[in-house]
Amino acid sequence: MRRAVLPAAALAGALALALAGCGSDSGAGSGSSKADLSVSSAYMPQPVSADMAAGFLTISNKGGAGDELTSVTSATAGEITMHSTVGGAMEEKSSFAIPAHGQLVFKSGGNHLMFEKLKRKPKQGDTVTLTLKFAESGPLTVEMPVKSATYNPSTGH
Repeated sequence: MRRAVLPAAALAGALALALAGCGSDSGAGSGSSKADLSVSSAYMPQPVSADMAAGFLTISNKGGAGDELTSVTSATAGEITMHSTVGGAMEEKSSFAIPAHGQLVFKSGGNHLMFEKLKRKPKQGDTVTLTLKFAESGPLTVEMPVKSATYNPSTGH
């Protein structure tokens, strides 16, 4: 299902960040015939609007089979949508593939999460809890720290 393409400029403040380094956790399961998922580099820039925020993270798959991120939920938002950004325009996606022995990266200017209909505006220093749901694997709970609106993962500021 395709949804209207939105201009990326609508979230220029929140999405003007760059994600440079993506860490990964070590673990067993590289020879497994199923997905072995872990999450790293999660953060939310402090929202510039009262009803919408962006979120970024990396999902690593050390397993021998791919999986698919199908939804994200959080008590902080009425809805969380997943988007890709191509040619400066956002497009909502219903799922994202996570390849075997690969990563799915959500970063500024690329794939990202949109927290919509915020129930409260997260502030720097807060932590937002979210649940990632997959086609094959069990759900993962992620603690996403809220950073400054100008946070840049490559510098830590």
